[in-house]
Amino acid sequence: MIKRLLTPKELSEESTFLFGARQTGKTTLLLELFPDAQFYDLLESNTFERLQRNPSLLRQELEMCDSDTLVIIDEVQSLPILLNEVQWLMVRKGLRFILSGSSARKLKRGGVNMLGGRALETNFYPLTSAEVPDFDIVKVVNQGMIPRHYLASSEKYWQMLQAYVAVYLKEEIKAEALVRNLSTFTRFLEVAALTNGEMVNFSNIAQDCGVDSKTVAAYFSILEETLIGYMIPAFSKTVKRKLRQSPKFYYFDVAIPNYLLGRRSLAPGSADFGHAFEHFVIQEIVAYLGYHRIKEALSYWHTYTDYEVDAVLGDAEVAIEIKSTNEVQSRHLRGLKAFKEEHPECRLIVVALEERPRLVNGVEVWPVKAFLEQLWTGKVF
Repeated sequence: MIKRLLTPKELSEESTFLFGARQTGKTTLLLELFPDAQFYDLLESNTFERLQRNPSLLRQELEMCDSDTLVIIDEVQSLPILLNEVQWLMVRKGLRFILSGSSARKLKRGGVNMLGGRALETNFYPLTSAEVPDFDIVKVVNQGMIPRHYLASSEKYWQMLQAYVAVYLKEEIKAEALVRNLSTFTRFLEVAALTNGEMVNFSNIAQDCGVDSKTVAAYFSILEETLIGYMIPAFSKTVKRKLRQSPKFYYFDVAIPNYLLGRRSLAPGSADFGHAFEHFVIQEIVAYLGYHRIKEALSYWHTYTDYEVDAVLGDAEVAIEIKSTNEVQSRHLRGLKAFKEEHPECRLIVVALEERPRLVNGVEVWPVKAFLEQLWTGKVF
């Protein structure tokens, strides 16, 4: 079994909301780390129906527990009314809760009790390179890092992806009645995959989907709030060059756009591999920042004259360009050099498929595995 980065101490010292997309391994992790906790799985129909009919049963069943007892409620967004009982038990009885869910939408938009700041919020991600023994970049770029998909054979993972997307549409979208026209939303998912890792142009996407821009913006919000994707903002600190300010969108796992676009058997040297390679490195940076609770630290830089840097960390402290080449050349450094002119104290990094680290005119060139080791040991940011 793969050992995940989150530890019992990080999850149980304070009550916690644990949010992560479906099949990232939340339930498996919680059962493994806390076998003695009081566990309520709201995907179990009997448990859900019982508590839906009478939410106060939760308080009645836990009221006699010792203070500091740990209680886990899995898929809590399915029954948000339980949070009233949770708050009572936290305040009056001193119980600690881990409240896991695959969607924050119902909780954050439904006007429900978010426990008045009494619970921390922790995000859970697909597998990371720091968790996977014998990390294989080509396998990851193709199969992604959702645990079941990564661990599957090369013959089986595609069928798993097909089922995953279908289940997502059925359970997260249709069941919650988030959109009226599921076929239009399905088309939107494909168009969003085409623009994955690119600047978002709501008007162009709306035209491709046959809807208006407001609908497209709402669809992107659905993907973010159901944890299927996220936006990376543009770096906004202007010095000399005028900057573009549209965000970039990424699906939460590189295999999702692979499936939606029919990208299979990606090999180094192809344009599709390059897109997926960049996505995966961004995915790792997002997970690192999330697990270390470093908020609002990631952006990208793009000028109107088309100088670009794939990732900027902090206030121009680190600039990262991601290239799936096995030999970085001067043309690959164009964006970093332009960024350096405006932010001379910035550390410049290229992540590539080279065999050894090297320094090129002040730019650090890192093989992807070595860069990820540096990242997860805190030596990048």
